[in-house]
This record gives sequence, C-alpha cells and structure tokens, in this order.
Amino acid sequence: MTKPPRPRNWLKDIQSAYDTVVIGSGLAGMTSANLLAKLGHKVLLAEHHYNLGGMATWFKRKGGHIMDISLHGFPCGMIKTLRKYWSKDISNRVIQLKNVRFDNPQFSINTSFDKIDFTHILKERFGILREVIDEFFQTARGMNFYDDIVMTTRELFEKFFPGRTDVWRFLMEPITYANGSTLDDPAITYGIVFSNFMDKGVFTYQGGTDHLIKEMKKELLKNGVDIRTHCMVEKIYVEDKTVQGVRINGQDISCKSVVSNSNIVTTIEQLVGEENFDPEYIKDVKNVRLNNSSCQVYMGIKKGEKIPHVGDLLFSSEADEYCTEKILSKDITSRTFSFYYPEIRPGTDRYSIVSSTNARYKDWANLSEKEYLHDKHHLEQTTLDALDTYVPGIRKKIDHVEASTPNTFKRYTLHPSGTSFGTKFEGLQVSRDLPKQIKGLFHAGSVGIIMSGWLGAANYGVIVANETDKFLRELSPSLVTV
Repeated sequence: MTKPPRPRNWLKDIQSAYDTVVIGSGLAGMTSANLLAKLGHKVLLAEHHYNLGGMATWFKRKGGHIMDISLHGFPCGMIKTLRKYWSKDISNRVIQLKNVRFDNPQFSINTSFDKIDFTHILKERFGILREVIDEFFQTARGMNFYDDIVMTTRELFEKFFPGRTDVWRFLMEPITYANGSTLDDPAITYGIVFSNFMDKGVFTYQGGTDHLIKEMKKELLKNGVDIRTHCMVEKIYVEDKTVQGVRINGQDISCKSVVSNSNIVTTIEQLVGEENFDPEYIKDVKNVRLNNSSCQVYMGIKKGEKIPHVGDLLFSSEADEYCTEKILSKDITSRTFSFYYPEIRPGTDRYSIVSSTNARYKDWANLSEKEYLHDKHHLEQTTLDALDTYVPGIRKKIDHVEASTPNTFKRYTLHPSGTSFGTKFEGLQVSRDLPKQIKGLFHAGSVGIIMSGWLGAANYGVIVANETDKFLRELSPSLVTV
C-alpha cells in the first residue's frame, strides 16, 4: 500500500527571525512589504490564501475566462504611487476609462468622470450656477483627515444643492460603489475620495489583475521579500507591550515589528488579544463599525462572441432616488456594471462583465443551504435581466455566470462580516493609534473609508511602511538605507 503524500510544508526554509512580518497581501500589505524591503529591512510577507492581492484578485474558469474581483476603476493618483513605490513598467499600464454612464429614473448621462466634464454637466444638465459648483469643488478638495468631523455628506449636499436629490445621486452613487460610504458618513470621507477621482478621471490597469499581481510579485522577490502563501498568522506575540514575534501555521517566528494588513478589529481582538491593550483603547475598538459588504455577478462571454461598447462603467438603477437603504437591500434596484473589453487584456480577444452591488452580511449569513443557493441563483438571473436592457440577448452570448455574496468575501478574505470596505470612519484613528499601544505593531488595512479602494490602500501602505522604518531605525541607529 502506498503512503499518502506528506502535506506540503509552506514554511520550508523559513528564517527564525525577521525585521518585519507583514500579515496579509492586499495592496496595503504588499506595498508596505515592498517599501520596507527596499529600505533594507528583512521582510516576511505571510498570506493565508494561495493568491496574493487580497481584494485585488481574480479567478479563472473553464472556457478561458478570467474574472477580476475589484479591477473597476481608481483615481489617476495610482499612476504616481505605482511609479514611485513599484515600477515604471507597472505604472505605464494604467489607462483611462473614458465612458462612464449613469442610467436611472432621474437622468441618463455619459461622462469622462473628471472635473471639467462634471462642471459642464452640473451647469448645463442640472442648471447649477458656476460659482456654486466651483465653491463645492473647492470645499471638497480642501477636506483632510485632521479636520474636525462636524458635517455629514448629506449636510454637505444640502448646503450646496438643497433639495436636489438628482444632483446628490450624480455625485454620490459612484463613491458609494467605490468605498461603501453613505450620506450619513462624515463629509470628509466623501470629499477626499471624490476629489481624487475628479483630478483627471477614472483609470484601470491594462493586463488585468492577474498581470498586475504577477508583476508586483516579481518586484517583491527582486527586493528580497520572503513571500509565503497558504500561511495563516495565528498569533502576534507581545511582551511588555512590545512585539516579540508571530505564530504561523503552528510555528513561532521572531520579529521586531508587525504590519497587519488584516482587519483592524481582527488584529486587536484575535491576533493580539484585548488583554494587551489599555481599557480606554478597547472601548474605542468596540465602537468601530464595520463597513458594508458586496455581492457580485461574474459573466463570461463565449469565445468568438462580441458585445457592443456600451460603456466602461455603468451605474444603473431602477430606484426613484438615491437611497442607502435601497442600495443595500437584498431586493436589488441598483447595480454597477464593469465591462471588460479585449483592450483590457490585449491579445485575448475576450469579453467579460462584472455586476457589483453593496450588500449587508446579515441578509445572507443565516440562510439555509437551500435558501442560499436559491437566492444566489435569483441574484444571477435578475442581474442578467437587468443587463439585457443594455446588451440585448446577453443570455445567448455568455457561457459562464456565477455570483459571490458577503459569505464568499468572508470565506476568502477572513474579514468579519465579509466587509468589502473595512471599517467606518472611526476605525482610522484606532488603526493610527495601534503603535502607541504596542511598540512595533502597525496596521495598514482598509479603514475609515478614506483608506479603502486601490489608491487609498496602497498609499496607506506607504505611510505605515515609513513609520515602521522609523521605528526599526530607532532600534538600530546604525542601520544604513540600501
């Protein structure tokens, strides 16, 4: 009788100690790891999944389909971030999406999604005075994290566009889709993200997420990062309020610092343990609200079939007005369609479409298996019905369709409640204060709405990497930058 094969040792040849262990390989985690390695530190990047990328990931299906999870659009600032902290070759693949569509009972509009075009539309289509538009943009651009949080986004809109729910919808729907924010969140969570997009429009990565992460992995390895997939960080060891090491797949590894790209609440409550923190800080942690989750429907177009160019991003809704409750409802009225044409993956000649909707974890978490499968199927079929309005006969053109729900996101990301956008605003301060509680412990996950999305996550990774580097240099003043 042949013996069963031994399970693979994913920690084979692991070193006993590192300067920094980065937990999780989302864009914040990878960017932190890459920058710290370039600054001369010995870095271990531990990822529990088989793919790097976190939410910036993809999957393949029979028939040659490659489905992107979150490659739907980011601000032009991503070009600078990729060039400065990754490589020029990666940044050169960022291209603009020039046809963003809105279609709802209040208006139907095509836009290049930049300040010039938005100004024109607000003035000519919605009849807003130019002075009001300019003051609104100036107010939004002037917002920053250190402002006193007084005004909500609803109050911001009411100040500049009182009673104009059509204008609110035009300005708000894309940002809700991008980071899960609502009218009742602090206005700065809207203003900062909106201003980033208004700079020069919305962009994507030519080659697909699989190409991007492959290139990032090359950079990480070139810079000396020890990358380990299938490796679950089970514990962060702390002694005298100072990081000592981690436990990965049952094995203890020493380190001087940890950068957690895991959810902030998970990091504190599960990886470290509440007993290691000040009681007042834990009170703040308990008040952190998780952000929304998502449902997605992935549709693969048959090989040889084509679809017309109906837009790059389509914000489609049947709801009479913008309404957070309806956007989150399981009875879906609003969908964002991302269309992937062959030019997104040059040389493939393939098309795919992804529908995304904001969702509540509680609406999916407690269903029986029969109910869950029924509701997923319903989600797929109603999405195809909605898409048929824009791509007639879509059912004949596809040969693969599948849905993901908040349950799916929780299973693959391990985020509590399957949150797609981290935490609400108060999570950002808890994240920033983490090193004040535990020396050598840093967090670079999706928090506060601002630090979510591709650009927010990558830039937060840069900020935290520099703080970690400063901490390590204080421990070893003789350390020389490579």
